[in-house]
Amino acid sequence: MRPTALAQLRYSVEPERLEEGSFAAEVVAGLSATPKRLSPKFFYDSTGSDLFERITELPEYYPTRCELSILRERAGEIAALIPPGAALIEFGSGSSMKTRTLLDAARTLAAYVPVDISAEFLDAQADSLRREYPSIAMLPKAADFGGPFDLPEAAENMPRAGFFPGSTIGNLEPPEAAAFLRQAGRILGPGAVFVVGVDLIKDEKVLHKAYNDSAGITAAFNRNLLVRMNRELGANFDVASFEHHAFFNRELHRIEMHLASLKRQRISVCGTSVEFRAGETIHTENSYKYTADSFQCLARGTGWSPVTVWTDAKKYFSVHVLKLAGEAARRALT
Repeated sequence: MRPTALAQLRYSVEPERLEEGSFAAEVVAGLSATPKRLSPKFFYDSTGSDLFERITELPEYYPTRCELSILRERAGEIAALIPPGAALIEFGSGSSMKTRTLLDAARTLAAYVPVDISAEFLDAQADSLRREYPSIAMLPKAADFGGPFDLPEAAENMPRAGFFPGSTIGNLEPPEAAAFLRQAGRILGPGAVFVVGVDLIKDEKVLHKAYNDSAGITAAFNRNLLVRMNRELGANFDVASFEHHAFFNRELHRIEMHLASLKRQRISVCGTSVEFRAGETIHTENSYKYTADSFQCLARGTGWSPVTVWTDAKKYFSVHVLKLAGEAARRALT
């Protein structure tokens, strides 16, 4: 994972003058909302990124291990679905292990296009991969992968395949996930294949342990968002007075992460005063869990046709291959 690019700003800026879409503006809006909420994209400063890497190595945290096992086992089959001379576009450049698994298998790839908001992170990743894969053009694209963006000119006329691992799609509300799949279809174009990692519904005890690890790393990862706001926005959160809460919402099929205030308190951020009641929370993340069928239904509704789906031995995680073709592609692109 990686740090997120931030706008530079003064702590005393009036809320109405904050740059739209900036870290500060989104924090002020989120903490002023009812209920309070913040986007999980803000977890990933350098400390948060390091903590997340530690999370992926925890015995309780199954998603990374399960997805890697699927990708390694099925890499040849995935590569066979990617046309020769194609550009592989990764939406939200993440784990290099997952990327390398596909690059190793897809020997006829012409280009790899990692897309992420952090240009610095992308350039570092691309430099590393260029040394390992000199026959593949590394074309990093600094952009918000959830919105529209133009591909690098060198990749415009290549066949395209998409890669979206890590069950990042689970962090999106279902309507947002559908909007993302449609947008990805517009970027990848008719005939493209799309490889998507999706976490599955499973025993609640497994889910609880994955987000409430015994070492407290996930709790530290969640509370680091407060540390980041203190450091970068001049907020005055008492970090010790907030508690990590993560639980499975059965009705909505999602893990919710919250930061719960242990007392009545008032904080200040960017000139805005924010009141907390004892027990009031900041909702920091959702992680939706799907069945293979429910995700395929979502994909079909956005113009994608399911090609195949693979799971690990325990059926904890799934990797889907989708294709944009025929009338469904036309509808998705209009």
